[in-house]
Amino acid sequence: MKSLYLVMCLAALAACKGTGGNDANSDSTAIKAIDSAGFAKDIGKLASDEFQGRKPFTIGEEKAINYLEQRFKEIGLEPGNGNSYFQEVPMVELTSQPDGPLVFKGKNGSVSLPYLDEYVIATRRVQEKVTISNSELVFAGFGIVAPEYNWNDYEGLDVKGKTVVVMVNDPGFYDKSLFKGKTMTYYGRWTYKFEEAARQGATGVIIIHDMGPASYGWAVVRSGWSKPRLDLQTPDDNMSRAAMEGWISRASAQKLFKLAGVSDSLMNEAKKRGFKAVPLHVTTSLVITNKIKKSSSHNVIAKWPGTDLKNEYIIYSAHWDHLGVGEAIKGDSIYNGAADNASGSAALLQLATGFSKLKQRPRRSILFIALTGEEQGLLGSEYYASHPVYPLDSTVVDINMDVLNFFGRTKDITIIGLGQSDLDDYAAAAAKKQGRIIVPETNPSNGWFFRSDHFNFAKVGVPALYPGSGNISVFHDTAWAPTHMTNYGHERYHSPADQLDSTWEFSGMVEDVRLLFDVGVTLGSESKFPGWKQGSEFKNKRK
Repeated sequence: MKSLYLVMCLAALAACKGTGGNDANSDSTAIKAIDSAGFAKDIGKLASDEFQGRKPFTIGEEKAINYLEQRFKEIGLEPGNGNSYFQEVPMVELTSQPDGPLVFKGKNGSVSLPYLDEYVIATRRVQEKVTISNSELVFAGFGIVAPEYNWNDYEGLDVKGKTVVVMVNDPGFYDKSLFKGKTMTYYGRWTYKFEEAARQGATGVIIIHDMGPASYGWAVVRSGWSKPRLDLQTPDDNMSRAAMEGWISRASAQKLFKLAGVSDSLMNEAKKRGFKAVPLHVTTSLVITNKIKKSSSHNVIAKWPGTDLKNEYIIYSAHWDHLGVGEAIKGDSIYNGAADNASGSAALLQLATGFSKLKQRPRRSILFIALTGEEQGLLGSEYYASHPVYPLDSTVVDINMDVLNFFGRTKDITIIGLGQSDLDDYAAAAAKKQGRIIVPETNPSNGWFFRSDHFNFAKVGVPALYPGSGNISVFHDTAWAPTHMTNYGHERYHSPADQLDSTWEFSGMVEDVRLLFDVGVTLGSESKFPGWKQGSEFKNKRK
């Protein structure tokens, strides 16, 4: 590991030469402080086996947050929460274990699904034992109530005591005339489907996994649900949530429909406006036992104070956590999370270094927030948004970083959720200085705008900028960047293979983060507040 680290640092130093950049307020010293060697150093440390995958409540958390605190101090930043660099985030860890296979029973027999291979189930209820007895199953389409799109899968349906079976994504994935077409809405996210089922009073909710509309394979679902899961502590111990939440594979759904005596073409009918939920006349029973651990995780907050507008705040955010130690794959059980998201955490440190080198301080204060619990459902950002250290109406923007470019410079940079806010214009101006362009995400049906921490800032009205890697390599053919991202999604995402290795090329990461530095310097030197564009679902929240 030490040998690899030395090799990476030497390679990073070499990669600095020829890396493009801008001149954020003509301050070349500051912009050049964001460099490949710095990224190699911090990612190499945060993604090392020593940090055990950086899962909250583990030794990995302690090492990660202490390392970030130490580095912010070295750079010269102030504590961001009074005299502390930490914000406590009260969480509960639940290790849910179902009592066996998931069994569906109908008049024509039964179907038994093995745990992890064909189903995953957990509960958010903070109880040692949760019992589901003879809960009737109902197929409720996408499980969506969206009045603005004239869509209600629960219309006329009483699901109290029942378990709803729903599809992943939203109708626009299949019909571009519905919802936002291929651009996923929040109604397509699995988190929404669990929330809505609870609002409807369901006992259970089961999502049918499908690779295309989900955008990830069953292995990702399995690995995420085979470990202890975290949630924010609530006054009611999550008793308002459904008793069980989970997923079944597409093949298992077909077995269920066959048992129920209905065709799986029912899922095609559910994609059409006016679909009515279908009782399946099948029941399920399950006992889930929990190991319960209540404790606090931590957001890490550092501040670079502004001058005359120091009580207005620009946030750079990235999550420090990953998945910890879990199910072994090819003999490796440490989920190091080098790209996801040691890269974003390292970017916070690089940006902080850049601001510390500016010849003139920005007018506004700059906050650097390393968030906890993103991998468990954006928990650290949810907590900060509901318990802000600094007033939200004085928070200008959030610029979020999650899985940065590790395959070299590109002629473009992706803005996820392009068209949502005025921040697009700032990003375009900064890109132009680099001789680059901004582009929308290539597959908006994946719902990436709802899958990282900026979303919780957007939900409370703070304009959010979320960049992704570009698509057109500067030095390689047009297949280079897409191939790297596809391979990452299929082979490394949420697996022990997400490690720092000799294939990483830091020049693109450096250039992208220099662009975000330019955006922050610009925002920090002016007095106006960027807003949401017309048609954004977050516009009224800002008002």
